[in-house]
Amino acid sequence: MSEVIALTGATGFVGAELAKQLATTGCRIQALIRPASTWKRPADLAVKWIEGDLADLDSLRRLVEGATAVVHCAGAVRGATREQFNRVNFDGLARLAHSAAAQKPAPRFLLISSLAAREPHLSHYAASKRLGEKVLVEKSDRLPWTIYRPCAVYGPGDRELLPVFKWMAKGIAPVLGSGNARFSLLYVKDLAEAVVQWLNCNCRMSDTFELHDGHPGGYSWHDVIDTFKHLRTRSVVSIKMPMALARLVAVLNLPVSRVLGYAPMLTPGKVRELSHSNWVCDNAALNSATGWTPRVLLPEGLRQTLGRELKT
Repeated sequence: MSEVIALTGATGFVGAELAKQLATTGCRIQALIRPASTWKRPADLAVKWIEGDLADLDSLRRLVEGATAVVHCAGAVRGATREQFNRVNFDGLARLAHSAAAQKPAPRFLLISSLAAREPHLSHYAASKRLGEKVLVEKSDRLPWTIYRPCAVYGPGDRELLPVFKWMAKGIAPVLGSGNARFSLLYVKDLAEAVVQWLNCNCRMSDTFELHDGHPGGYSWHDVIDTFKHLRTRSVVSIKMPMALARLVAVLNLPVSRVLGYAPMLTPGKVRELSHSNWVCDNAALNSATGWTPRVLLPEGLRQTLGRELKT
């Protein structure tokens, strides 16, 4: 592969895995990194690091200069207000897309969005992801784009699902509400491979694709718990958290986060996302367009993610 890839989010969960896989393909990687980042840059990873952020037009211009493709993984997943999410997921994306469209020729642009964008009314996060997608659609005449909407992604280094999975590995399963809502899951290495497959197919498709691990009908939390029971060969105790209590905690978390100065994960919008009945998706369109198929189902993904923790 002779591609020159401009990559954002390379210090994050998904982006770091993608950078590893891209480095094995022979392509050149130009990745954005904040000047104040304390993330340790892997010495064995052949990456040209561009210091800057999504608010800095000069660093974005240097990032996309000479690139044949842009893969945008960076995004805000924590926050209390619409403005906090829009600052990164809309404004930051708009600047990056503008910088890419100004290149001659313009590179292909892949946005790693979120399945949450399918239901923008649920939360500020979901709304910001949908707004970001619209930025690309409006630039269709100047920028060849593709949007990936992955479902819940997990794997080593994950900070969202991994804490829950670690509790389940110990035999304790926190369950929000009835646990009957259905959702799809995707192992992080499969997502990275889907990006590599997009690069390999060299197609200029202006379309939006959902992707998951291929398990028909997704999972409920009861299905996930049953998987842990099988992997542990021991019981797993469910501890149910009433939805009303989750909403109360989320409401209280907002003023506490302002006082203590942190970006909250559990917000009223996040509770609405978690309680939504259907986050199931379908790979058929992406498979037809790129030939990508996932390889890791939940049992193997949990083994690779948790390792010995499943046996303790």
